[in-house]
Amino acid sequence: MAERKINPILKQALELGPTILFFLIYMRIKDDSFTLAGTEYSGFIVAALILVPLLLASTVVLWLLTGTISRMQIFVAVMVIFFGGLTAWFNDERFFKMKTTIVYGTFAVILGIGLLRGKSLLQWVMAEALPMKPEGWMILTRRLAAMFAALAVANEIIWRTQSTELWVKLETFAMPAALFLFLMVNFMALQRFMIEPDAEEK
Repeated sequence: MAERKINPILKQALELGPTILFFLIYMRIKDDSFTLAGTEYSGFIVAALILVPLLLASTVVLWLLTGTISRMQIFVAVMVIFFGGLTAWFNDERFFKMKTTIVYGTFAVILGIGLLRGKSLLQWVMAEALPMKPEGWMILTRRLAAMFAALAVANEIIWRTQSTELWVKLETFAMPAALFLFLMVNFMALQRFMIEPDAEEK
């Protein structure tokens, strides 16, 4: 099904809103503790649990408005629900922090498996939105697989050695910004492989 176009600002708000709200809620209650059903939870865990319905709601609204939902969005939603559940069940914030490692690590492995088979799975996902020659897709896929692997390693180092507050800030802003800048730089560097619409029609 073709994706229905919606206001790009609204789309960005729905995609980024839950993470930003998680950050704001955490900063508000980070020093508090809450007792639920006889169990005491930290502010971080409560904020993580609030993120789950927020993310699900935004994903459903995006689906209703656009008529489609990406495999990446589904995967991230499943990971948030799964690790959010483990975090609450074991009352251990480490599970939620590991989520980021597993998400980035899984992306790196999936792209890497495709590369080992001589294919760009990134091209399969994004070819319609970004027409590019196969050589360009292979270069971008190799670089992005390495970037995802680097982010997974960075997350492991950060959450194991730094404070929860620093991890939340880096998880919310620094890592997505690093990935965004990485993609922008590579798209510009790979311009020679881009296929112009007129050339594609011919």
